[in-house]
Amino acid sequence: MGEYASAEMKRLNYLTSEIDGIYHKAALKFGLSDSELMILYSICNEGDSCLLHDICRYSGASRQTINSGLRKLEKAGRVTLEACGGKKKRVCLTEQGGELVRNTVVRVIQAENDILNSWPENEREIYLELTKKYLEAFRDKVKSI
Repeated sequence: MGEYASAEMKRLNYLTSEIDGIYHKAALKFGLSDSELMILYSICNEGDSCLLHDICRYSGASRQTINSGLRKLEKAGRVTLEACGGKKKRVCLTEQGGELVRNTVVRVIQAENDILNSWPENEREIYLELTKKYLEAFRDKVKSI
């Protein structure tokens, strides 16, 4: 087979994978699985609870992966699940879960904010706009494959 990815695409894929790898290292550093970190991160961004559907959407992970992480967090007493009308479920932090988030996810988010805030405003805006443009175009291309 020939080479299909351009040098730029290879570079983008490598950088994206490396960033994912750093989140994985952060999860390991905190004694969490990747899915547990994704769940706690999603909840933290919403406050102290989040719809299960939204956690799957925000994380990009499969429902099975998220459910696996949820079972671990629930068993450890860090989250609870509540029925939320129809088939919807809300994932809520317990007191112990809130403490865990403050000691883990909040530190990751602070690091992310520090990085973005160290860039000039115009660079932040360019980065965000180009990332959004790539996401939307890729989403459309995958639909038509």
